Amino acid sequence: MKSGFCAAAVIGASVTVLALSGAAQNEPAGGPNKILKVAKAGGDGGFDYIFADVDARRLYTPRSGAMGHLAVWNLDTLEPVGDIAGVRSGGAVVDPKSHHGFSTTKPLTMWDSGTLQVLKTITVNGRPDGIMFDPYTERVWVLSHEQPYATIVDAKDGTVVKTLDVGGEPEQAVSDGKGTIYINISDKANIAVIDAKAMTVKAHYDVSSQGQRGSGLALDDKNHVLFAYYRGPSPKVIIVNAENGNIITTLPTGVNVDTVAFNPATMEAISAENGGTMTFIKENSPTNFTVEQTLPTMPVAKTLALDTKTGHVLTMSAEFAPAPPGAPPGRAGRPARGPMVPGSFTILMVGR
Repeated sequence: MKSGFCAAAVIGASVTVLALSGAAQNEPAGGPNKILKVAKAGGDGGFDYIFADVDARRLYTPRSGAMGHLAVWNLDTLEPVGDIAGVRSGGAVVDPKSHHGFSTTKPLTMWDSGTLQVLKTITVNGRPDGIMFDPYTERVWVLSHEQPYATIVDAKDGTVVKTLDVGGEPEQAVSDGKGTIYINISDKANIAVIDAKAMTVKAHYDVSSQGQRGSGLALDDKNHVLFAYYRGPSPKVIIVNAENGNIITTLPTGVNVDTVAFNPATMEAISAENGGTMTFIKENSPTNFTVEQTLPTMPVAKTLALDTKTGHVLTMSAEFAPAPPGAPPGRAGRPARGPMVPGSFTILMVGR
């Protein structure tokens, strides 16, 4: 795979940063969070996951499709800083120690986060989708809805350490940074508990009595609380004791949550929702939780990245033409839509 730093992409890119305009001009809806910046980033290719490299102050927006590439932005200003052409992936992560980045292409792409030069490609099976970096073991977990469900890669040298059957189709994974990884298993409605060092499944926490079709997963590591998001039969977050799997409570969310995060500075679990909202769940105590705010964002802004230095949440979306008559709904019952409007790809920064 030929790829590398694309200076022309940076020079030619234009980002219009607006105060609060366009499709994202919304009131905070009765809470402390609001849209701080709207960057009309443009560019070609579909989009799925977004990733923040907090240490290096970079934001990654992988773009898929025929014109796919890995776009890189300044995490504070949302101005373009680089691009890796030809890397058509759904997700990306960076190891801040080795400065190695990984993108969920097939084969997997490993690149240098400083120079944005591709270092190697790594053969993996399945259909790479979600991706997570575990700082405790310095390994990258590549998740697939097909076997093998998890492929574990050494971030230092890019070797495949192991593949693991996690017991079903994985969605979002989260590490406690101390040797345990949790993965939301979508089709089985449970949370897999993984020994990160041994790379073995220790337990499954069954939450099927409360939800089906799992998606995002967030963790309050200090208080050992998991926030597991489920799309049906009604959209909700299932709040679980991370030590024993007991369900603490459930709360409603917006429609079609995808990825989520927990901000320990504000004690908020935050979900991005395909329906065009972002929900903030306030942890008042380890046993008391409330829906603090539902913030309108943009339709299809379904993934997020948390900047733990500033507390800002980044999400992205675009404008789409109307769906043609009779078009079938999208995955997970999402509304049908037409093609993306050229130049409409947008990055949103949310915060206080």
